[in-house]
Amino acid sequence: MKAFELARLIAERRESGSLYLEFLSVPSLSVGLYQLAAGGTDPQEPHTEDEVYYIVSGRASIQVDTEQRSVEAGSVVFVSANVEHRFHTITEDLTVLVFFAPAEYTLAPGGHKG
Repeated sequence: MKAFELARLIAERRESGSLYLEFLSVPSLSVGLYQLAAGGTDPQEPHTEDEVYYIVSGRASIQVDTEQRSVEAGSVVFVSANVEHRFHTITEDLTVLVFFAPAEYTLAPGGHKG
């Protein structure tokens, strides 16, 4: 079993200096913590794997292809592989759990980021 504490993950993500911290990766799934500050921009590009976002805290809007919707704590959003998507209009600091299936970059050329 692997278990994680959200507060510890947030601290690790902050210490890393990156917006994203992957904390679990097995062949069929990877999970990470993504945080964006209020007023910030989301620099991500489409991924080669399906994704599920679970909004832990904060408020923003998300655009997935041509669709838009508001998200807040408790929202769950599915994004198909290779579809343009981005958080925007971030009005409260956003903390998101991100689930990739299969594991992130598994389907990318060469099996790694860009």
